[in-house]
This record gives sequence, C-alpha cells and structure tokens, in this order.
Amino acid sequence: MTQATADTGFRYDDLGRLIALMTGAEKHGPAAHSTLDVLWVLYDRVLRVEPGGTEEPGRDRFLLSKGHGPMAYYAVLAAKGFFPQDWLRGFGSYDSPLGHHPDRTLIPGVEIGSGSLGHGLPLAVGSALGLRAQGLDEPAVWVLIGDAELDEGSNHEAIAYAGAAGLERLHTVVIDNDSATHGWRGGIASRFEAAGWSAVTVDGRDHAALHAAFTTPHPGRPHAVVARVEKKQ
Repeated sequence: MTQATADTGFRYDDLGRLIALMTGAEKHGPAAHSTLDVLWVLYDRVLRVEPGGTEEPGRDRFLLSKGHGPMAYYAVLAAKGFFPQDWLRGFGSYDSPLGHHPDRTLIPGVEIGSGSLGHGLPLAVGSALGLRAQGLDEPAVWVLIGDAELDEGSNHEAIAYAGAAGLERLHTVVIDNDSATHGWRGGIASRFEAAGWSAVTVDGRDHAALHAAFTTPHPGRPHAVVARVEKKQ
C-alpha cells in the first residue's frame, strides 16, 4: 500500500476541466467547490488507497458525509483513476452511476452512500471501532463533514464517544463556510477539543497548511481539522 494514490498524470489545475464535464440540474455547486482543495490534498498526498485496492483490509477509509453536491469528489476520483473520466459526462443522468448523491454500490472507491446530513461522522466512528476490533491498527478513517452538519445531534454524540474512546485512527475534516445555524465560543475546533480531540483550524484553500494539519501527530486522540472556506454568494 503506497502513502497516497498513484500518479495518473492529472494535477490540481485539471480539476476545473473535469468538473466542467458534469452538466445538468445540479443545485449544490458551491457545496462541491468548497471541498475541492481538501479532497485533492487528501487523495494526492495523504490517503493510502489505490484504484485496484478498494477492498484491501489495510486501506485507509474516506467517508464523504457532505454528500450533496459531490462533483468535486467525482472529479478527484476520476483524476486518481478510480473510474473512467468519460463517466463524468453522464453525471446525474438516469443510467449513470454518478448520481447527485454518491452510491457505494455503483462507484469504485466510495465507502458510504451519503447526502442526508449528520450520518457520516457516526459511521466513521463505527468504522474506526470495527477496525480496532479486528486488530487493524494501520488503516486511518477520514470523514469530511460540513459545518451545518454540526446542527445535528448525532454528530455531537459521535464526537463525545470518539474522544472518550480515544479513537486515534479517526480523522474528521470540517468544511467551515459559516453555514451552521449554531456556533461555539472559541470556534468549531473548541467543540472537538472539549470532547478530548486534537483539533486545528486552517485555511481550507492552502494546500501546504492542509497537509500539515492532516499529518499532525495526535497520539491517543482522534483528530479534527477545521478548514475555513469563504462562502461565495
């Protein structure tokens, strides 16, 4: 298993062209673009998963909880060779595997079906617990959520449990574009820290800062990265 996905020749600058191949009545373009930099840095430099190894027990798991507006996710998966680039042209059509919400039974590399807010982090906690129970200490579990998902009580139960259980292989990335109804004094990171997590807040468009945050050691604790992204009107 390599440190990150294999080099297919695509670069970050190619993602805009890949996203442009997906046309139709997609209503969540800003939601997709807010995740683009995080997704690229994860798949290009951090995640240990390859197109031919999506069923390998030792792979890292990536769960997209922010499943509405998955165009950036699809573009990155195509760029990294998980499925053919031509699939992008059929996005959202009746017979396309690329729906408006990702489907784990149809798309190679997708770990969960998602879109309904509030489910991804609890599922990631369960994944980390399952790996621990199997004695698999190497795979990391990553979940990407939106800040508005923190309006859902299920996430706060997951945050509290993961901190108490010391799920060191669990990592949460929160895309913070000021969409949440509620907030926390001290910022979103403080909510995770209060539950025993390691947490850091960075510029969600700065690739070097994202990589440094993703690879920060956090022995004995789950890790949260709050990626601040300006909300475009």
